Amino acid sequence: MLSTPHTLPQAATGLAELLSGAYQTQSIVAVPAALAVADADQAYAVQRSFLNRVSIHTGGWKIGAKSADGPIQGSPLPLDGIYQNHAVLNKRHFPVLGLELEIAFSFSREFTPADAALSDSEIMHYLHTMQASVELVSSRLAGWPQVGKLLQLADLQNHGALVTGEQVAYDSGFPFINPRVSLRVADTEIFNGKGSNPAGDPRRLLPWLVRHCAAQGLTLAAGNTITTGSYTGVHFPLEAGAVCGEVQGLPPIQFQLA
Repeated sequence: MLSTPHTLPQAATGLAELLSGAYQTQSIVAVPAALAVADADQAYAVQRSFLNRVSIHTGGWKIGAKSADGPIQGSPLPLDGIYQNHAVLNKRHFPVLGLELEIAFSFSREFTPADAALSDSEIMHYLHTMQASVELVSSRLAGWPQVGKLLQLADLQNHGALVTGEQVAYDSGFPFINPRVSLRVADTEIFNGKGSNPAGDPRRLLPWLVRHCAAQGLTLAAGNTITTGSYTGVHFPLEAGAVCGEVQGLPPIQFQLA
């Protein structure tokens, strides 16, 4: 579970309760105007309270940016929503469902709030593994995606689940800007070609996460899966079937939507 270092305003407490209840019942909720999120700091506090209320430990993080030099955002990922290659996931468990093919990383050491002053190069020295991942984009928010961005951030930044491929050792020479990628669902080819991440080189996001955790009084655990944004855009599958994704140079990923 995540600690909540500061007392939440009543509205944020109410929102965390609403979202955590929707997560547990796999449902969609309308958010009253009285529970609006004031700013990003409050949205991040709601994320922490959300996970604490459902007693779920953090198994990883998602981070991303809309452009190569744009601001970065992120969310902790519930441990019970991180799956290994060849998993079977039920479409009915997600009120909405999108798929994104990504690259995920992990560090070989933990970072605590005492590490906030580390330089980018010192942080990146401990980058340990990389792997293909598929994020299942989802939401507990009625009217999504036509809802406020801060509400989406509070709702775990539209996270439903994550499926991870086989880890390999981090390779600094990997073509992170434009790798060749493919994504297929059942008999439908979704993407096949040179992919690009909106954040540019996704590794630029990783030092931000260390400092973000430090600012919240959190420890980023060694080995946590950190997924870093889509190379294929988001695809909303209508059908069930096998999902097959590949980032050339990494082991492929496959799982089943039932």
